[in-house]
Amino acid sequence: MEKKVGVSELLTQLLAISAPLESFDMPLLDAHGATLAEDIFAGDRHVLKKGSRIRSTQIGLAASIGLDHLPTRPHPRVVVISAGDDLVEPGNRLQSSEDEFESNSWMLTTAVKEAGAMGYRVHSIPENHEQLKTVVEDQLVRADLVVISGESHDESFDLITAVLSELGEITTVLPNIENSGRHNFGTIGPDKTPVITLPGDPIAAYLSAELFVRPMIRTMLGAVNVHRTVLKAKVTQNIESPVGVTSLIRASLAQGDSLTVTPLAEQETLATLSDAQGLIAIASDSPGALKGEIVDVMVLERAL
Repeated sequence: MEKKVGVSELLTQLLAISAPLESFDMPLLDAHGATLAEDIFAGDRHVLKKGSRIRSTQIGLAASIGLDHLPTRPHPRVVVISAGDDLVEPGNRLQSSEDEFESNSWMLTTAVKEAGAMGYRVHSIPENHEQLKTVVEDQLVRADLVVISGESHDESFDLITAVLSELGEITTVLPNIENSGRHNFGTIGPDKTPVITLPGDPIAAYLSAELFVRPMIRTMLGAVNVHRTVLKAKVTQNIESPVGVTSLIRASLAQGDSLTVTPLAEQETLATLSDAQGLIAIASDSPGALKGEIVDVMVLERAL
């Protein structure tokens, strides 16, 4: 039986296999968006800070002090794969009531790009052991991290687990998160490439990408801000949360005399992912929060 683990415990184990990528000098324009690997000085003056993301203003500053290259950590190359014999590529026709359009790889590939990685979406949807093994092995040549999604409650997850176990050392866990599912993580292939598998449910996959995949990418980048910003906000209505699991509640934010946060309706639908400005974090030992209480909110990129 898989081990049930807390969010912090699992994240610690994932970051342990996510070492910063080796740095190298990049031409100035190519360095845009990467992470600075060393402090930069102009004489005795510290002008660029190690671990910061290289933006247009940093490019201009580097050029102004005569630099045409910058020491950077490259964008991690992240391969995203979805597995399941009931998945259909968008643009094609569903053949039965059990089929569904494959959405996770589209969402996860763009999510890893937002985190600072180069995302490679695998277009084929492997349906059996040999197909999935071939796809994964073929992708290892261009991967610093492999992310695979598949259903946690059916044979898709067992298929993924079996294939990855043949390719490396894999641990199966159940994160202590409401409505989540089983995850795998470990290293595979000759270069011991990190791999993580996420649930097939799109909402659970997205939440795990925020909690686990994004910090892995940020660590590989050598970034200073590995985690999302967490703010304190006053909740505008009562929140109920099951005791024993961590809850992440999609919400909107508003700035008045103080920062307030309002849970979005219909938490079970995928639409609320696109509307959410933040995630209210309710600890596993808490039954929720009362209107007017202060809660922790993980701020997403589309916030205020």
